[in-house]
Amino acid sequence: MKFNVTRRQLQKFLIITVILFLFSVMLNYLIMPWYVAAPEVQVPKVTGMNQMQAMQILEENDLEGLIGDTTFDSRLKTGYIVIQKPQAGDIVKEGRRVYLVVNGGSPKARVPDLKGKSVVDAKFALERVGLKLGDTIFAPSQTPKDIIISQEFVSNTELRKGQTVNVTVSSGAEKGTLTIPDLIGKSLTEAETILAALKLRVGKINYQPSFQLLPNTIIDHYPTAGMKASEGDFVDLFVTKLVDIKEESERW
Repeated sequence: MKFNVTRRQLQKFLIITVILFLFSVMLNYLIMPWYVAAPEVQVPKVTGMNQMQAMQILEENDLEGLIGDTTFDSRLKTGYIVIQKPQAGDIVKEGRRVYLVVNGGSPKARVPDLKGKSVVDAKFALERVGLKLGDTIFAPSQTPKDIIISQEFVSNTELRKGQTVNVTVSSGAEKGTLTIPDLIGKSLTEAETILAALKLRVGKINYQPSFQLLPNTIIDHYPTAGMKASEGDFVDLFVTKLVDIKEESERW
């Protein structure tokens, strides 16, 4: 099998080969010797010091201090170093970064999930982790009344202990927000179940004789399907019943 290699492809291959060779030479004879020969220093202890002192001592030892995070330690004042990495006594190259964790000055608490709880339960849940219940705002909702539907901070948010968390509480369904379902053709039992699920009540039941439909079938209702209602409103039903042959014959 023959391979056709153009002059341009050959030149490109040679250039790449030369570049890789030169990089290998630089790595072996310049970069690595410089890195290996770089002076080493012992990391000083800076925990328990304030930020300014810690940075100054690290700089004097040819190291670079970098504030990485904050935490809380009751034994130290705000702004003092709690943790350092690498640790004191470690041997590192000059110029190495030393990551510092600083005391934030106040303890933290994670916000619990309050949605679905009552206001009383939410208050206890917050107090258990060192937080307080803030403002309680009421808003209409399909959620049962007096149940929390939203909270100011999502669960697991870190806050300072003693901080307040505002919540929004359901005041129940807003008047006129429920839609009357279509009950025509359903049995009386089915209609009662559907209305109960929507927190509506069965009103007056008007029985109408029918030869065509089974007894206890809904043939009409008021309010009609699509109309608005509120929790606890009544829905009047028009329901079929067995035809009394004797009664009908007497009427005729």
